Amino acid sequence: MKIRLFVGQGCPAFAESYYALTACCSSAAPKIPLADDDDAAIYFSSGTTGFPKAILHGHSALMLACECEMNHHRQTRTDNFLCIPPLYHTGAKMHWFGSLLSASRAVLLRGVRPEWIIRAVSEEGITNVWLLVPWAQDILDSIERGDIRLENYTLGQWKLMHIGAQPVPPSLIKRWKRHFPNHDYDTNYGLSESIGPGCVHLGIENISKVGAIGKAGYKWEVRIVDEGGVPVKPGAVGELCVRGAGVMKRYYNNPQATAEVLKDGWLYTGDMARTDEDGFIYLVDRKKDVIITGGENIYPVQIEDFLRTHDAVKDAAVIGLPDHRLGEITAAIIDLKPGFSATPDDIVRFCAALPRYKRPHKIFFDAVPRNPTGKIEKPKLREKYIGKGSLVAMETES
Repeated sequence: MKIRLFVGQGCPAFAESYYALTACCSSAAPKIPLADDDDAAIYFSSGTTGFPKAILHGHSALMLACECEMNHHRQTRTDNFLCIPPLYHTGAKMHWFGSLLSASRAVLLRGVRPEWIIRAVSEEGITNVWLLVPWAQDILDSIERGDIRLENYTLGQWKLMHIGAQPVPPSLIKRWKRHFPNHDYDTNYGLSESIGPGCVHLGIENISKVGAIGKAGYKWEVRIVDEGGVPVKPGAVGELCVRGAGVMKRYYNNPQATAEVLKDGWLYTGDMARTDEDGFIYLVDRKKDVIITGGENIYPVQIEDFLRTHDAVKDAAVIGLPDHRLGEITAAIIDLKPGFSATPDDIVRFCAALPRYKRPHKIFFDAVPRNPTGKIEKPKLREKYIGKGSLVAMETES
């Protein structure tokens, strides 16, 4: 049975009064000693590479999440944060933690329809919004179709839009700035194993670096290493590792999985990355998603970002399919925007701008599955498409 709690005067008949239920509870602090390193919370990984793992964090990790968010986004008592994603995930929930430390307001929104988001911003006086890439795309599509007319809403107080949980196409932010030229933009990178967003942070002052995930976040260290754990040279691709008080204590009851990712205090993220000449970090792809075709390493994110710049493409995912000659070939799963059309030949011609070895060998038109945190569920796509032939796809020249 669900219990609905109501805080305030005039409790409606369908709810229970919070004050009545807690009247008999003591306000004295419980006589239970707590230390910063004590176990505090268990979160679960997204499960995009397998079964979700239980992630154990201590109190110090949760406190660092509060500090990171307030520091990165300069939150003050007057801010109001719109929290949308599911609260069982560390994504926006850890952005919400900044509100706890700054004593500022936050609004929880149950759904992600573009109209609901814009209306909540307007009616609740929201200043900061955290979005996933698909939600931002849906908002822009609704504006450009005329479903949302911005002049009908009060949006002048909205100052920050930030995105995380997945690579952000620079083309998306350029579109966003056309409609919201006064918005600050930011992106944060993180994992549930590193108390969600913030271990790498772009910073609102670095919008010229859109496409990068940033540099080490507040009180974090980062490095990029090769297979032997040795830091790579600037510009070279390696595995991103992070270290700080926000790193998980362990995978609960899973010492083998813990040992695979925690080494000498460093969390090995499984994400391949590189730095530019200014030290900004760019995600290349998930280590497990790298496609090796004819001896060449192909990073699907680069192709996905390119495909999303096509006017008709709403979303795209690239996976590797087995091939007897090349080992693997690339397949692109493309989700078209409502009201738009494209043929395999159209996509092939569009991809002529890519180096030959990066061009998709097969093209499927289908929905791109994403989990509640916005990450592409590539295991589902591999299960669906491995073994499928050219009857359902356009096969390009090898």
